[in-house]
Amino acid sequence: MQEILLNIESKEVRFAYLKHGKLEDLVVERKKSRQITGNIYRGKVTNILHNIQSAFIDINEEENGFIHISDILENTRKFEEMFDMDFDLDSQKEKKQQNQTENGDINKILRPNQPVLVQVIKEPIGTKGARLTSNISIAGRYLVFLPNTPHRGVSRKIEDRTSRERLKKMIRSFEMPGDMGLICRTSSLHATPEMLIAEATDLLNTWQTVVEKFHKSTGPVCLYEESDLIKRAVVTAVDKKYERLLVDDYATFQRCKRIYRKYEQEHPLSIEFYRDKTPIFERFNVEREIEKSLKRKIWLPSGGYLFFDKTEAMHTIDVNSGKSSSSSTAGNVEESLVRINMEAAEEIARQLRLRNIGGLVICDFIDMRYRKNQKRVLERLREFMKEDSAKCTILGMSEFGLVEMTRQRNRESLMQTICTPCPYCTGLGLIKSSESISIEIERSLKKLLHMQERLEVKIALHPEMRRYLQIEDHDYLQKLMKKNHSSLEFEGNDSLHLNDFTLSYKQLV
Repeated sequence: MQEILLNIESKEVRFAYLKHGKLEDLVVERKKSRQITGNIYRGKVTNILHNIQSAFIDINEEENGFIHISDILENTRKFEEMFDMDFDLDSQKEKKQQNQTENGDINKILRPNQPVLVQVIKEPIGTKGARLTSNISIAGRYLVFLPNTPHRGVSRKIEDRTSRERLKKMIRSFEMPGDMGLICRTSSLHATPEMLIAEATDLLNTWQTVVEKFHKSTGPVCLYEESDLIKRAVVTAVDKKYERLLVDDYATFQRCKRIYRKYEQEHPLSIEFYRDKTPIFERFNVEREIEKSLKRKIWLPSGGYLFFDKTEAMHTIDVNSGKSSSSSTAGNVEESLVRINMEAAEEIARQLRLRNIGGLVICDFIDMRYRKNQKRVLERLREFMKEDSAKCTILGMSEFGLVEMTRQRNRESLMQTICTPCPYCTGLGLIKSSESISIEIERSLKKLLHMQERLEVKIALHPEMRRYLQIEDHDYLQKLMKKNHSSLEFEGNDSLHLNDFTLSYKQLV
């Protein structure tokens, strides 16, 4: 059974996709950090960076957006990658576009305080503002409308050649302005010509409304918003033929039913209001899976485990054999390692979705002797990554068992949404050892005694640190003070951080 759970709170909406009772995908949206990818804005140019041919644009969000010259000039290749589809390209035109980007000057296109029409193509993450483009696209259920790009194409995910040609002929026959384009999405495969024409008309009307709002507004403002998580949940359930949508908020339940009326002839989706006293995410073990996805270590069924780590440049995933038992013969050992790696490949694909990890990812699988086994593991990883809605690119496995891959970064990761850096370790995950603090105390005392003798010194520190000193270094420090005709007293203060201490003194008569 495939189903979607929607958990609605005052500050948060959570979407969980379950397949046969197992959590396969998760989206957490906070109201203060709503998703803005796809939104269209009237922006104002605030700063132009000549050296990197880019500009910052005020779009009335927390951070200014960022646009590069390649996102201003038409870039067909970017459209192909963004929508995972093929255009019928003219090679001469493509070369001309490439030369325009290479030789272009952003100063000839933009100037400070200029109003611009832009769209968000990448969410703001951390201190980085949203990535913007002036190549607008408005996505419908079956089609993507390109108001300032004349190309018409079909998604690569529609593999049947006959269907591709039929859709291409159909959208080319649509009566639309010549400088506007259309892309057939995967779901258009089963749509009738009437449904496609109706949606193309709706998208054209939406664009005309955006243009009108742009001319009427005077400052940075949002002109068009993408569908919210609730509507996306209903449409996803219909498109992918899920059996049930379960909602724990009555008002949202009624809204889902209203949205579904438009699609009820296409798929019999059961929309239900969750009434049990046990919270919906606890009842279906989603809460437990979220807690697991925030941890570094994930256990595998065979006894192996994964370690997830993040650096500034990339995410790394280490596969370990852990508690798994293997037979003594070499062949069985190899097969046991392959089994752990196969389990790891499946779990890695799932965890990347749940954690919403984006950017460069390095997977360190357990070394295998035979090349054919490496291929088996790599194919397993590619097979399970196909279920991911984010665009992924996976390279081959190196001789060291490393697999390099990239995953599209479409919003903040689960960790960034739920957690904040520790104010003590500032994201290091480490603090100084008790021995290190003891050495620092000794240095501070020696520095003080070097300046003057006959002192009465008090050191306030965390109770745990005080206990450590009582056992390990108390006698040595007292001898040090007596040698300089001074006294020392320790004082516990549990409001202090484990690594902090304060030192006060006065002169003995």
